Amino acid sequence: MTTFVLVHGAYQGGWIWHRVAQRLQQAGHVVHAPTLDGCAERKASLRAGITTETHGDEIAQFLHYHDLKNVVLVGTSSGGMVMAAAAERAPERIARLVFADALALLDGEKIRDIVTRPAAINTDLGLGPSREDAEQRLLVDLDESTRRWTSERFTLHPTAVFHQPVSLPRFWDMPWNASVLYCSQAANPGEAHIRRTCEKLNGRWHVLDTGHYPMLSMPDELTGIILEG
Repeated sequence: MTTFVLVHGAYQGGWIWHRVAQRLQQAGHVVHAPTLDGCAERKASLRAGITTETHGDEIAQFLHYHDLKNVVLVGTSSGGMVMAAAAERAPERIARLVFADALALLDGEKIRDIVTRPAAINTDLGLGPSREDAEQRLLVDLDESTRRWTSERFTLHPTAVFHQPVSLPRFWDMPWNASVLYCSQAANPGEAHIRRTCEKLNGRWHVLDTGHYPMLSMPDELTGIILEG
């Protein structure tokens, strides 16, 4: 039995992992898929001051208070940055990291260095796609039912996560057991960025021929990668 903590990305919540979490649980594992501060069902807490670092600390504290050990952390999209920040804070609790088509920024980089297309909705506190933009661009590879179900749950993501450089002074110099997944139909983060992650972590390389949401489009295949020892 393994303990998995699944970290969602921008515009999402823990709900994005439903299909994968169900498969992991059916295989007898313990699965947590927390929703980060200011996101999804916690959108009422969206405010200034939420950053990659506060999200990373939130996950590290989650590991501490639940006394989770030998954890496999899985991050997707901007959740890759959160996962790195959490792992840097609690390395003694981490067995393996899985970057699922995830952003993995170096110290001082920011999302807008990698993903430059502007969001349809921008406020002082959050940004994100309109429902139309989500369905016609971000989720276009999903079947119609899944695309609608997902777009109904998208929420704004804290603005600072996109515009503030990350602080990861130790992560990239620490030894990690890592798996790295590239989704070949996804425009962002892109193959070059994800290969850099794999090379710097000396990780195991995987490719799925799907878009940026493999937990929705290919949950069986993604679950298999996550379960890899």
